[in-house]
Amino acid sequence: MSLLVVGLSHRSAPVSVLERAALAREAQAKLLQDTLAAEPATEAAVLATCNRIELYADVDKFHAGVAELSTLLARHTGVGLDELTPYLYVHYEDRAVHHLFSVACGLDSMVVGEGQILGQIKDALALGQELHTAGRLLNDLFQQALRVGKRAHSETGIDKAGQSLVTFGLERLAAGAVVAEWAVGKRALVIGAGSMSSLAAATLARAGVAHVAVANRTVERAERLAQILTEPGAAGVADGFTASAVEMAAVPGELALADVVVSCTGAMGVVLTAETVQTALAARKDALCAVDSACADAAGTVLALLDLAMPRDIDAAAHRLGGVRLVDIESLAEASADAPMAADVDRVRAIVSDEVAAFGAAQRAAHITPTVVALRTMAADVVASEIARLDGRLPDLDDKQRAEITQTVRRVVDKLLHAPTVRVKELASTPGGAGYADALRELFDLDPQAVAAVSRADSRAGTHNTAREPA
Repeated sequence: MSLLVVGLSHRSAPVSVLERAALAREAQAKLLQDTLAAEPATEAAVLATCNRIELYADVDKFHAGVAELSTLLARHTGVGLDELTPYLYVHYEDRAVHHLFSVACGLDSMVVGEGQILGQIKDALALGQELHTAGRLLNDLFQQALRVGKRAHSETGIDKAGQSLVTFGLERLAAGAVVAEWAVGKRALVIGAGSMSSLAAATLARAGVAHVAVANRTVERAERLAQILTEPGAAGVADGFTASAVEMAAVPGELALADVVVSCTGAMGVVLTAETVQTALAARKDALCAVDSACADAAGTVLALLDLAMPRDIDAAAHRLGGVRLVDIESLAEASADAPMAADVDRVRAIVSDEVAAFGAAQRAAHITPTVVALRTMAADVVASEIARLDGRLPDLDDKQRAEITQTVRRVVDKLLHAPTVRVKELASTPGGAGYADALRELFDLDPQAVAAVSRADSRAGTHNTAREPA
């Protein structure tokens, strides 16, 4: 296994750098294609979330791989290599597996234990499969990471160690109040209709808001989300709850009506400027004064803004406006740094360690399989050749005699090969066991081309038959 990951996250880089390094899906696809075109890489996958960008590759040279992947990240993010390098981390082989499994379990998340990362890992795998940049190693790795993450959540209380970014952000907006009490009766605006925005809309609906307006560049997706939120029997949604879809052009008007705004789009620029927010506040005050001529509390009414996008959707200058409470990724990172760790985190770490060992053993065992197959194929060819020679020397053998002799010779060969092939697989699964494949090829004088042919066929079958992780 020659797995390499080069990346940066909220743990290694300031939000300002992460924000500049954010990659849209089209840029991720180009990064994968360029990585595969680079000499050291034979497979590639990219995990890009609001607080991490990681490039995974199967490389044949470590130092050349690190240099190439670092250069590619700099080129595609637009952040200069000299500036980016101090924030990059590198993991190789088992350490790379350990890192991804930890990420999948939420141990490396901004809010420990959050489960949204599983969906993001699934998306990364799907993109690699779609572009055919993920081969056997990365397919196995990412699918196993999804299983490990699910195991951690089902077997431990890691979920209690922290909440999703949405829940954590709403708690920050509520400023100490119970979210379910703070949200009751409020009107919410959700900008975006992706996985994080959908989670935000559903969380707000269950928290008790009266109405959620969904704005998205593709109105059909906003309409679909609004429909899902208001389907009969939606879990945890109070009677009387309503939802609507609006175009992005209608956001300024909806902003003037909203009490809570959650934004998480894939835009590369600001979606809500400070001027837009200020205009909405003025319109909001006018609306309140129209209902109450005294409008004494209008100026103090808080517009709660939650920005979960990277790069940021909401102008950071909005927090200086009177009557605005803004929580964004940067403030969430600062707050979560002091969050208490649950005792179950240790159990998850143990699960990760066990799973890394099992994955490494399986990969090392799989590495020797082509050699074992080639050995058995050679043995079968020798048996066939000797039986054919026997037919020439003893042409009077009847079919029953010939079949009995053939079966006996095959049993002898199988018994002779059984113990060494089983043992070599066991030895190959241990750390440093890769050399046993070389020893087997040398001892039995196996044709390297025959072994390589088995490896290529096995790799193609594994890639083509890989089933995607179910949703």
